[in-house]
Amino acid sequence: MSQHFRMFTAYNKWANELIYAAASDLTDEEYHRDCGAFFKSMHGTLNHVLAGDRIWLNRFTGEGDAPDRLDAVLHDNLQDLRSAREAEDRRIIDWVDTLDDDTLEGLFHYTLITDPTPTSQRLQPALSHFLTTRPITADTPT
Repeated sequence: MSQHFRMFTAYNKWANELIYAAASDLTDEEYHRDCGAFFKSMHGTLNHVLAGDRIWLNRFTGEGDAPDRLDAVLHDNLQDLRSAREAEDRRIIDWVDTLDDDTLEGLFHYTLITDPTPTSQRLQPALSHFLTTRPITADTPT
């Protein structure tokens, strides 16, 4: 099972590289334009995805910066956001590389942003959700 999750971390990194390459082709106006999406612009959406990943990785590991809001703007420009995304992808890969099947079958404990009540969850389904909530295409690396 741990190999399964390592494959998805490689996919996650690859997909993020494609998204950021496409975003870099946008003009600054296009990149910041309110498109009516939940987090308004491409900039807001990319910040949201990074914020969510930091929140989950902090829950999983107890380490790293985690914002207290899903709409947090972590970086004001695409280049800084891209650098932070690359670093976060590396953190995700490095952490998943440490997991074995026994650990994946275990529980992890955390608190939600909106509710300080302690929560426990099985790691394997939570990690599946974390790594597979992005669309998979025929070009996904394996």
